[in-house]
Amino acid sequence: MIILRPKVASKLKKHHLEKKFAKQVKLLEKNSQYPGLHVELLEPRQYGIYSFRIDRKFRALFFFRPDKKVIEILSITVHYQ
Repeated sequence: MIILRPKVASKLKKHHLEKKFAKQVKLLEKNSQYPGLHVELLEPRQYGIYSFRIDRKFRALFFFRPDKKVIEILSITVHYQ
């Protein structure tokens, strides 16, 4: 199950990322290690915040809830390569 913070939905809409985000979330739910997601554990590691790629420019920050059955999307960020 995916939980979005309120500002995340508005940012997705603002940048026209709804379809790309939905596709990536489906992949994340099925297999969090899917290569196209480029999932990374961010520093400092003890906070347990991860990111996955929405497209080449945007990444979503998230964490797994303790029971591992819920993923909470915290934010959408710009990621330059």
